[in-house]
Amino acid sequence: MPETTASAAAKDTTGAAPAGKVSLGTGPGRLLVTLYGIFTVAAASRSIYQLIAQFDRAPLAYGLSAVSAVVYGFITFSLVRGGEGARRAAIVCCGLELLGVFGIGTWTLVDRAAFPDATVWSDYGMGYLFIPVILPVTGLIWLRRARAKAAA
Repeated sequence: MPETTASAAAKDTTGAAPAGKVSLGTGPGRLLVTLYGIFTVAAASRSIYQLIAQFDRAPLAYGLSAVSAVVYGFITFSLVRGGEGARRAAIVCCGLELLGVFGIGTWTLVDRAAFPDATVWSDYGMGYLFIPVILPVTGLIWLRRARAKAAA
């Protein structure tokens, strides 16, 4: 069936976002989507297993790992969705993620007894090669640049 002019105009063979829509999951954003997707699966898998099999051992740590999985999932979804509203939501979540990494990271250093097992954000993400600290900073930079690109 032939395409209408409107639907043909909406398609863009370059992969760029339609006018007025901020594309977040292209270019460097694609790497962020991939990393956030991996961290979503890793944190969710780990926390689900630990909450089911070992809840009595470290409920705080496992619960915080589940929270981090939800944050990672929301950021992944926002980056894939694109648009100005999703960009704003991703900025808020990246900021909260960064606060979580610093807050939980500091808490795990100050009160080791509260964390008999590590979380994704323990010791500032040391168990994950400090990617949990680098990821939100990189995400915030990318989201700011994506807005500047859209405004230009």
